[in-house]
Amino acid sequence: MTAAVFGHDGPWTEEEYLALGETRDRVELFDWSLHVTPAPTPRHQRISRKLGNILEAAAETVGLELLEAVNVRLRPGRVPVPDLVITGPVDLDDPYIEAADVRLVCEIISPSNAATDKVLKMHYYAAAGIDWYLLVEQETGGLRLYRRQGRHYVEQSATKRGETLELADPVRATIRPEQLVP
Repeated sequence: MTAAVFGHDGPWTEEEYLALGETRDRVELFDWSLHVTPAPTPRHQRISRKLGNILEAAAETVGLELLEAVNVRLRPGRVPVPDLVITGPVDLDDPYIEAADVRLVCEIISPSNAATDKVLKMHYYAAAGIDWYLLVEQETGGLRLYRRQGRHYVEQSATKRGETLELADPVRATIRPEQLVP
């Protein structure tokens, strides 16, 4: 299907991937193969904007960047597009953010794509050395925060409606599910 959509056979190079430019769909490169998902829903984007607003203010306070839907190069041939990332200072004109610059990565779980965020990306982000992983449930705004230990993540907290997530690292922020999902 991907080859038919993009007129390409065989593995994709990073140069070919970047040459696709912006598309309606979210296109990621996983081990030289394209992973294509539909554009996010309005609910997903609302959560992303609300959470981004909270994290951006916290990031700026400590000299970090909050970026939305950017290419993160985990290793050659592996370039996901996380919903949100907090990074150190980066060149805002580079086509990639290198994994070594990412302090926290956030994915908003889409019901149709939950396994990718909960299993595949979680493994890839930990293996790339990203210390913090935040997962957000679209339906409830529930938050699961993971910290990397070695090449794996260990859950640090699970926050549901009526509770508060107090982030202390890499930024200080208070997040309540009700702020994200009405």
